[in-house]
Amino acid sequence: MTLTGPSAPHVVTPQQGGSVGSTSCGTPLQSAHSSHEFSPASETMLVTPLNSSLRQEVAFVARFLMLCCVVVSDGGCAALSRRWQDSAKTVIIGGGCVGVSVAYHLAKAGQKDVVLLEKSELTAGSTWHAAGLTTYYHPGINLKKIHYYSIKLFEQLEEETGQAVGFHQPGSIRLASSPVRVDELKYQMSRTHWHPTPQFLIAPEQIHELFPLLNMNKVLAGLYNPGDGHIDPYSLTMALAAGARMYGAQIYHPAPVTGLTPTADGRWDVQTPHGTIRANRIVNATGFWARELGQMIGFQHPTVPVHHQYVVTATVPEVKALKKELPVIRDLEGSYYLRQERDGLLFGPYETEEKMVLQDSWIRDGVPPGFGKELFESDLDRIMDHVEMAMEMVPVLKNADIINIVSGPITYTPDLLPMIGPHQGARNYWTAIGFGYGIIHSGGVGKFLSDWIMSGEPPYDLIECDPNRYGQWTSASYLCAKARESYGFNNVVGYPKEERFAGRPTNRVSGVYELLKDKCSMGFHAGWEQPHYFYKPGDDTGYKPSFRRTNWFGPVGRECKLVMERVGVIDLSPFGKFTVKGEDSHKLLDGLLANSLPKVGQTNISHMLTPRGRVYAEVTVTQHAPGEFLLITGSGSELHDLRWMERQVSDGGYRVSVFNVTDEMGVLGIAGPNSRKVLQKLTDEDMSDAAFRFLQCKSIQLAGILVRAVRISYTGELGWELYMDMSNMSAVYEALMGTGQDEGIDNFGTYAMNSLRLEKGFRAWGAEMNCDTNPLEAGLDYFIKLNKSAEFMGKRALLEIKSQGLKRKLAFLTLHTDHIDPEGNETIWHNGKVVGNTTSGSYSYSTHQSLALGYLPGDLLNIGQKVEVELLGKKYPATVSQEPLVLTEPARTRLQKKKSEREIQ
Repeated sequence: MTLTGPSAPHVVTPQQGGSVGSTSCGTPLQSAHSSHEFSPASETMLVTPLNSSLRQEVAFVARFLMLCCVVVSDGGCAALSRRWQDSAKTVIIGGGCVGVSVAYHLAKAGQKDVVLLEKSELTAGSTWHAAGLTTYYHPGINLKKIHYYSIKLFEQLEEETGQAVGFHQPGSIRLASSPVRVDELKYQMSRTHWHPTPQFLIAPEQIHELFPLLNMNKVLAGLYNPGDGHIDPYSLTMALAAGARMYGAQIYHPAPVTGLTPTADGRWDVQTPHGTIRANRIVNATGFWARELGQMIGFQHPTVPVHHQYVVTATVPEVKALKKELPVIRDLEGSYYLRQERDGLLFGPYETEEKMVLQDSWIRDGVPPGFGKELFESDLDRIMDHVEMAMEMVPVLKNADIINIVSGPITYTPDLLPMIGPHQGARNYWTAIGFGYGIIHSGGVGKFLSDWIMSGEPPYDLIECDPNRYGQWTSASYLCAKARESYGFNNVVGYPKEERFAGRPTNRVSGVYELLKDKCSMGFHAGWEQPHYFYKPGDDTGYKPSFRRTNWFGPVGRECKLVMERVGVIDLSPFGKFTVKGEDSHKLLDGLLANSLPKVGQTNISHMLTPRGRVYAEVTVTQHAPGEFLLITGSGSELHDLRWMERQVSDGGYRVSVFNVTDEMGVLGIAGPNSRKVLQKLTDEDMSDAAFRFLQCKSIQLAGILVRAVRISYTGELGWELYMDMSNMSAVYEALMGTGQDEGIDNFGTYAMNSLRLEKGFRAWGAEMNCDTNPLEAGLDYFIKLNKSAEFMGKRALLEIKSQGLKRKLAFLTLHTDHIDPEGNETIWHNGKVVGNTTSGSYSYSTHQSLALGYLPGDLLNIGQKVEVELLGKKYPATVSQEPLVLTEPARTRLQKKKSEREIQ
């Protein structure tokens, strides 16, 4: 490839620099000369896939709309010609494609008084220079819905608004050039068949037919998504803006937000140079300015810009000679995407974390004033490894002329997923930020947030994008380390049980972390390090991911046997923990939880439901003193659940206090038939079954340390959860391990706990139940008290659902496989048709077979029903089985008592 083109672009040097690895350096910026027309033949970038006459028309319309909105004043911020609106139901801050999509969807849904504020002009920031890729594909489950909706919206948006969007749909192919990559594609296919996403595993011959310019020497297979392609980001944004205005939204620019002030009634005063707007809610959609806007109200949003480059070539004769547009390709081993751009090619790589550039100075110093439609200095040397791989895969690139290299900022969060939804800690403050792939997310996210705002609950589960997955532990150093890693891992093999190690550990470690860290494989949960499984001499140690059983399989079986036959200890400190107390605590929780409230000294499992009767959260509830409750939730939903509770408190005006005590309280679980013996050695409290019943809670002295003990275990075996001050945790742990040697005590991790809970048929929030499911179809009837007097949230919806009958229900499946086990989200087949999906899966070490939970239609729920579960492209026979596979310890104890009573009689 050769670099050709016009003279050097206009350069503006900012005060802030970027960094490669840990080294800061000054990074010049390119300034776009034209706000609306982008061409590779000029000093600026190409993103517009339209013919010249249509481009001119788009630019004219854009300029006309700009003139309709503003009249430039003599100095300072431009004066608005449009009448200023001083109140709104929703104020969206940020005029990129995501913010404008939120405005469009809210206005279309019928919300009045929707206002969007843009500090300079629409598309400024990351939108205007984006490559515009669109794809149905996503390796996760829930974001597939976002992608699907976006593409369907883009297909009809031009007809709806009259605004051209430049949408091309030649399809896309993900290339696999190694056996493990083929496994990865098969893995993704098994997780896609139960979605409407069009996706196919295709052979090399089909790939070459679709993309005849490929060098097929290394290509083994491809994942093909017809309907994928690319769209002009500028035109898309303008079409969404036209639609938003058409449905009644107001868009003001330039209208920078200078201050945000919360009011006593939960609303916001949004200050701008043009005046103040009183808003019922605000949505932060400010792209790489998100952190600065959040700082106005005390948040440090974990977002950071990265430098992303893509290359545009001049006309390539072989491309020009084609009769139809080439599909987009993604070379997974080469870590780049490539698409046709007119008669040339456009390709963008993702460098390794060692080579990528992070604009981390903006975290410290803020975005340079006036930055909006500028670019960073390009650096072809930094991406040459990928350029060479692209030339090998697409040989016509070797003789192509490069006419532009675009290097612009895109925003990353630590895990590369956006932050979407209401934020804990500030009433009616919503975020739509952190988009590394904002174009394809824009349509679906706008619809998702609009539905949530209008109905009061999320339309479906999207917890992986909840802004509350981050907390005080998310430091700037962690953010930068993870952003580098996530960028470099864009095309890394996506294994099940994936772990990523940059930035770890955070400051959020339990009281036994130092004692355990060298003995086990740690997993990462909401900032915490938690053991997955433990090593023994002779074990094959270390993180060795695979799509099949790998080095953890034997140790996990050993730990399951430990808990079933002796006694094990597990660190459960990542649990989210809240105390609720006050004169209205009963009233609050009785209306929030579908189960009856436990009596003093008792514990139960309860669920928070949405108004539609979906499962928003599962919590363990203990009333340890009159009107004082301890609520326990999973690590991944700590602030997610806290925000929901705080919202109910403020809306209902309840006189209660809710405290998050997650970091102050350590938790150890002890489980197994010998657990009672070990505890009894360390306490004067009577731990017998008669004195300490199942689901009972007591404060006891354990090795001289005050501990709150709850007789419950997610393993289903005899066990207790021990809650204590984090500072005392190591002393309690060492006392347990020292005292329990005769009882065979040892450690176990979360992998073993998951296998044991599945054998018992225990459900998990986020898998068997979430905002996509109701508790009745999840088999949670025992915990749902429809006859209790309190009108708990979701009760009316559940009564209606029950009266209409369930269309599907959770089933317990057993499988016989070969060195592979289900993990959840696999497709279930029957007679050649997709009939459902698994939610969790594992290997049962007690019964020596694979098992899964999964949703099936009512006519396939009979015990003994045969179905198939797809794993790595193979359909394995599965049987609907009676649950549980293994009885819980309390159930076994009751049966034994009954048997003994019959023998005595």
